[in-house]
Amino acid sequence: MKYLGTAILALSVFAFTSAASAAVVCNGDGDCWRVKQKHEYPAGVNLRVYGDEWEPGDGYRWREAGEGRGYYRGGVWIGF
Repeated sequence: MKYLGTAILALSVFAFTSAASAAVVCNGDGDCWRVKQKHEYPAGVNLRVYGDEWEPGDGYRWREAGEGRGYYRGGVWIGF
């Protein structure tokens, strides 16, 4: 029983820290998408990274993150 409590506590901490690393990424065109972890993006890519609680205002639109790591440019998902 003692180990069960420890395992539940460890999983809870992991779940909290995993959720805390999420972010919202937006490009200069106003495309925004959620990422589960923060990535290093290629140099010269015009992106802004916000906290997970950030909500885009007028002039922004939500997009679904594409497959794997990447970003939107001109409405197209660019993987890297």
